[in-house]
Amino acid sequence: MLDLLAFLAAIGVVTSAILAVALRNVTAAAVCAGVCGLAASIMYLLLAAPDAAMAEAAIGAGLTTVVLLYAIHKTGAGRT
Repeated sequence: MLDLLAFLAAIGVVTSAILAVALRNVTAAAVCAGVCGLAASIMYLLLAAPDAAMAEAAIGAGLTTVVLLYAIHKTGAGRT
């Protein structure tokens, strides 16, 4: 069961990373990058690294996504 969860999380990382690069909408790409960080934190948790999982969830998925979305909002880059 743990192997299946790890496989699904790995698929989530790869899929969201590809979408973050391929999407033309910068807001959607920023959200996909956040989802990639969240899936990576799940991978770390499944690999018994809770400290790395918490850091990735807080900084990689949370703070970075919020800062990117704020920058997109302030610059008006998402309005195309």
